[in-house]
Amino acid sequence: MIDVYSWPTPNGHKVHIALEELGLEYNVHGINIGQGDQFGEDFLRISPNNKIPAITDSEGPDGEPISLFESGAILIYLAEKTGRLMPQDTRARYETLEWLMFQMGGLGPMLGQAHHFRQYAPESIDYAINRYTNEASRLYGVMDRRLADRDWLAGGEYTIADIACYPWIRPHENQGQSLDDYLNLKRWYDVISDRAAVQRGVAVLADARPPELDDAAREQLFGATQYQKR
Repeated sequence: MIDVYSWPTPNGHKVHIALEELGLEYNVHGINIGQGDQFGEDFLRISPNNKIPAITDSEGPDGEPISLFESGAILIYLAEKTGRLMPQDTRARYETLEWLMFQMGGLGPMLGQAHHFRQYAPESIDYAINRYTNEASRLYGVMDRRLADRDWLAGGEYTIADIACYPWIRPHENQGQSLDDYLNLKRWYDVISDRAAVQRGVAVLADARPPELDDAAREQLFGATQYQKR
């Protein structure tokens, strides 16, 4: 059985969607990052970087339990465990990994910064807002051009690369973007949004997340708490 320790954020949604697409049974454990659950000792044992998501699988690749943190590593693990959502052809496989790394190293971090400064900065920080909004626009353009002559990002099929990128495009308005400016990306986004497994994945823990952050939650997420030595 797979146990998922997560919260309804883009990185959490990646794993929720993959599990739903693959039809794997799992238990979900909410890690309320606004209340500091990510700093608990039990969670740190499986996610030493105190970030969600993380998983444990009682039936690991050698028949023994395994735990994993980092959403990209989890997606690769789930794809390899089931033989799905990752092309078997070597060239297509590396293409999929290439676009997965694009999300992990660029799309996620930069869109996260755009979202943060546009939504949560305590006062107007024009330089940071402009920097990350412009970088978000560039990354959207990279994806839009990629999708100009293909349905999916990599490998000629729906893969973990699409699953990884999609949740980061969902809050596009908070990143200062309109999908009407990226019609190829919009087509891709709409097709994925219509998938039943995706809809189930983004609904995981959705009711547990408060609509707004209070001061205590902001401190847990953005304040000094996360930088204390442990």
